[in-house]
Amino acid sequence: MKKKLLTEFYALCKDGVCLDLLTEREKKERESGVVHLSGILQTADTKNGNGRSYPEKILKREIENYQNVVKDNRALGELDHPDDSVINLRNVSHVVTDVWWEGKDVMGKIKVLDTPSGRILKDLVNSGIKLGISSRGLGSVQEGMGGITMVQEDFELICFDIVSEPSTPNAYMYPQGKKAGMYESKINEAKQNIVNDLFRKILGE
Repeated sequence: MKKKLLTEFYALCKDGVCLDLLTEREKKERESGVVHLSGILQTADTKNGNGRSYPEKILKREIENYQNVVKDNRALGELDHPDDSVINLRNVSHVVTDVWWEGKDVMGKIKVLDTPSGRILKDLVNSGIKLGISSRGLGSVQEGMGGITMVQEDFELICFDIVSEPSTPNAYMYPQGKKAGMYESKINEAKQNIVNDLFRKILGE
């Protein structure tokens, strides 16, 4: 069965980070301007927004392997998903610093790096843009019961990227009293302004 690129979206904690998950060192880093993010990275045995389900046995195997990558400080991720399975170092924005299980949920902590993409990510977070974490992996799938697509044994987890588009259409939390269209327009405008400002800085304008 042919493998394909599989990506999934999960929302981060409110304001991007659950403070109770941070160590004292990480809290001090936040005070000095370092951005930490945290939340659910993946969920086992649950149909996600893409209609796929990851069996706990397969996900446990891959997370165990990924924890070794985390320990080696090599668990890099990009800002937005590329179209392939290779992590492009020029686009790296963050590193996953911890991964663990809470029931069926894979929890994780992320440190935003001082790279071009990392600085864009930091500005987006500081501007209050709602972001999510998305897994990237290679594997085959098979249609199961109830319209659920089951991820197969050959699945390989590659990394976790930061994205703005959820797997489920319109799966955003909007401020109370604001219309979705108005809020999306504000988000897109803020993103474009941040990117334009960074390009001007890089070009020395």
